[in-house]
Amino acid sequence: MSQTDVRLDGSAELRPDREATPGSAGGRRARLTPAGTGPDSYYGQPVLNEPTWQAHDIAAYLFLGGLAGASSTLAAAAELTGRPHLARASKVGALCALGGSLYALIHDLGRPARFLNMLRVFKVTSPMSVGTWILTAYGPQAGVAAATATTGLLPGAGRAATIGAGLAGPAVATYTAALICDTAVPAWHEGYREMPFLFAGSAAAAAGGLGMLAAPLAEAGPARRAALAGAAAECLAAARMERRMGPVAEPLRRSRLLRAGEALSLAGALAGITAGRRSRLAAAAAGAALLAGSALTRFGIFHAGMESANDPKYTVQPQRRRLAQEKAKRDLT
Repeated sequence: MSQTDVRLDGSAELRPDREATPGSAGGRRARLTPAGTGPDSYYGQPVLNEPTWQAHDIAAYLFLGGLAGASSTLAAAAELTGRPHLARASKVGALCALGGSLYALIHDLGRPARFLNMLRVFKVTSPMSVGTWILTAYGPQAGVAAATATTGLLPGAGRAATIGAGLAGPAVATYTAALICDTAVPAWHEGYREMPFLFAGSAAAAAGGLGMLAAPLAEAGPARRAALAGAAAECLAAARMERRMGPVAEPLRRSRLLRAGEALSLAGALAGITAGRRSRLAAAAAGAALLAGSALTRFGIFHAGMESANDPKYTVQPQRRRLAQEKAKRDLT
């Protein structure tokens, strides 16, 4: 249709509002720019609906779930290598962390029945469905392992439950990475390759910190080594992820929580493997730093994701780059 109307006197009159051209609305310029040069939505409004998750629930759920899974794996290793104090501390810590994680998840869902309703189906393409069943298989074993360790009853059943929970532990510690990366939140979705490794490293560092806090120095060797390996894996995965993601990683790079978490994890791991070998006080301080660092990492990732969801450029620019790459490939063929 034409951009003009014909007046009663036969002259043409421009219709300013009835047929708006792309990039204009009511005389105001819409914020549409070439790829990679600025804001990328009309009037800078978010393209995505911000997730309704609350930081104190979901970030705590991510942290406590990782701590539970990694602690169970550390408990199994301690059980098999004859370190009863470290094994018991890790089992009890895993059960407490699991309880806190489930509380945070159910509190965010609103009603316990919503968690139970997820058990009605098993959908392999849904990280939430798979994670629900992982927790369902892991939880009773973690509970039996902790109960037998504290009471001394049924040691055979406790040992079997400890090994079972230890085998399920890595899945418990990392499935939450797949869960958040399966969303449309740019800072999470674009980090799908490295996020599981980051979560695994952070969880191992936290479990090592808990072991160093609770176990005597003579038995804490596996905890110290787990903390060092976990902190290194966490920092390497974060650096690789931020480098690969490019501009979408800006909220992650700006996150003070994430930087503080990495610093505490590295400092705690190094202190644990050096001074923590000889001093109970140093071991406790290192363990506390590792736990705090892992928690800050999860909260930093959560808040960076929320920031990226609220800024349209982190949604539109990656799409434009992918379209440009696909067009370039088609032009070459």
